[in-house]
Amino acid sequence: MKVLCFGSLNIDYVYSVPHFVKGGETLASKALNIYSGGKGLNQSIALSKACLEVYHAGAIGNDGMFLLQELKDCNVNIQYIKILDDIKTGHAIIQKNDEGNNCILLYGGANQKITKSQIDETLNFFEKGDALVIQNEINELFYLVEQAKIRGLIIALNPSPMDDNLIHLLPNVDYLILNEIEAAQFLDAKCNSDPEIMIKELNKKIPLAKIILTIGEKGSFYSDSKTFIKQEAEKVQAIDTTAAGDTFTGYFLSGIFNGQSPEWSMKFATKASSIAVTRHGAAPSIPEREEVLKQL
Repeated sequence: MKVLCFGSLNIDYVYSVPHFVKGGETLASKALNIYSGGKGLNQSIALSKACLEVYHAGAIGNDGMFLLQELKDCNVNIQYIKILDDIKTGHAIIQKNDEGNNCILLYGGANQKITKSQIDETLNFFEKGDALVIQNEINELFYLVEQAKIRGLIIALNPSPMDDNLIHLLPNVDYLILNEIEAAQFLDAKCNSDPEIMIKELNKKIPLAKIILTIGEKGSFYSDSKTFIKQEAEKVQAIDTTAAGDTFTGYFLSGIFNGQSPEWSMKFATKASSIAVTRHGAAPSIPEREEVLKQL
């Protein structure tokens, strides 16, 4: 099985701050670190570190060449990444506070220059039974999903950042991995609604999909037409939550695509993300499979 992660490639500028900056406020940062990032890149690395055959497709500018090396170092195939001469690589401005939480401002850059021809050229190398993993940080997402479905690929969607138009993708999705805020937006509900109710409502909307709902330090849920699982979170001292969700997504899908049960895959993903939040950076914080298995 080949896994195609068609998604964003970003340069992350991470500012350490005592608190998130408020409107009209000028705040001095305690530190600035520059990392590789983007939900697409992070999930490709997580999938690869969890021992899947991973191909990344996307686009960068000439300022993002180091991202290619980062992917190669993690055994991700990069042949489907376009290098654009006339645009900057996507980037994120991330504030990280003293509690390890973050808020993020995105600039799409090359991530928003994906073409239908690039999608067609890339998908020609994949076949029925392969998997497509997507987020919402590139353009032409609807065309990508349509063409992947025609080819019989398994489609996993992490709808982040959330967009109301994504609801139209749901009938084509096999795995939907989202947090409680995103679930509330899909359902037109309050984000403090009961997560068990929200995941069951999502099941009604897309009965053929497997739903994975993460609720931070409260754990996560899995639900499909036959199975309902509640997974408790690991108790750790978080210092940076930037790639926690991407690590969870990559490791959960790795478990499933390697033939493990949903129960085992949820535990696997929870352990991996609990390790990631104890480290700085996005992609650099994602652990190796052997480390996760040892702690599991």
